[in-house]
Amino acid sequence: MQTDDFFEAAQDYFDDALPFVLYRKPNASIVKGVFQDNDTVYTSKDLTESGFVFSPFDSKKETVLIPTNQSSSAETNAVIPAKTGSHKEIKISNEVKDFHVSLVSKAINSIKNGAFKKVVISRVEEVKLSESNPIELFKRLLAQYKTAFVYCWYHPKIGLWLGATPETLLSVTGNRFTTMSLAGTQEFKGEENPKWEAKETEEQQLVTAYLVSNLESSVSSLNVANVETVKAGSLLHLRTRVSGVLNKNLKEVVDILHPTPAVCGLPKDVTKAFILETENYNREFYTGFLGELNIVEKKTRNTNRRNVENSAYAAIKTVSNLFVNLRCMQLTDVKASIYVGGGITKDSIPENEWQETVNKTQTMKKVLF
Repeated sequence: MQTDDFFEAAQDYFDDALPFVLYRKPNASIVKGVFQDNDTVYTSKDLTESGFVFSPFDSKKETVLIPTNQSSSAETNAVIPAKTGSHKEIKISNEVKDFHVSLVSKAINSIKNGAFKKVVISRVEEVKLSESNPIELFKRLLAQYKTAFVYCWYHPKIGLWLGATPETLLSVTGNRFTTMSLAGTQEFKGEENPKWEAKETEEQQLVTAYLVSNLESSVSSLNVANVETVKAGSLLHLRTRVSGVLNKNLKEVVDILHPTPAVCGLPKDVTKAFILETENYNREFYTGFLGELNIVEKKTRNTNRRNVENSAYAAIKTVSNLFVNLRCMQLTDVKASIYVGGGITKDSIPENEWQETVNKTQTMKKVLF
């Protein structure tokens, strides 16, 4: 589909208050759209359905589904020129900062007292909108964040969310899977391989160790890659890729992974309870997951065009690509609610953790102004 027609179709769905999602995978050029033909709220019970899922942080709440059998799809090879936005300082009240710093201090004390090893503390920042058209904001995200999973998700009965997340929860083709541990953050200052402090490396090791130990009984041929530094917008993170073969169904593995230690903490149940009790706001879909669920794809094994039997080498695969909902915002007509957080360990410094959340808000603010 022509790019202009693609975005015009999305605008029509938004104007008609019909559910849809637009998205582009990391390092890809194709932008895809899934357009639901009614405004019913569908949910996924056990992740056996096919469609696009959007799941909240609290795994006890329902996972929303845009079903393949109730939708149409389209795609375009969109090249969006980058536009330099204006830098606008948003004054944050001392009360907001003091609450976050105090909560981080409380978390550090709980860690030192043995309650848990790591916890992720987050906050939401509200910004008045100068541009409220989600399609235009989505285009800006596409231009700014080539290596992220970029999306615009809308359901008239639930809300409007946009994001550019660097973290894969789980990618599955057939029964082969890839996931990652992504933890540790510092501001990018022109150096792709900077020095990492003990706090960040420990945080990354904790997340990786959790993934490996909890996945071992559910997978085979487990492979853990070396730790690498990756750039996401103006930030750097530590990442370790983990891959193998699934021995259990998708729902069982997702339940092991979600919420990950990178967005919740360790142990998961204790830190999740701490977050729900102390953060003083509802994360909703922030630090949940979203993406393609059980999409049937045709993959060609032999690309020799002169081979007239080429089609005989094509395999039908079921593919799921799920991403952790980070670097995201929820929109209304008058404001954007930007969600940010950071991992807290015994070595955390509350003032530094506050500054990390300030840095992370820039991902979304760059497209708002």
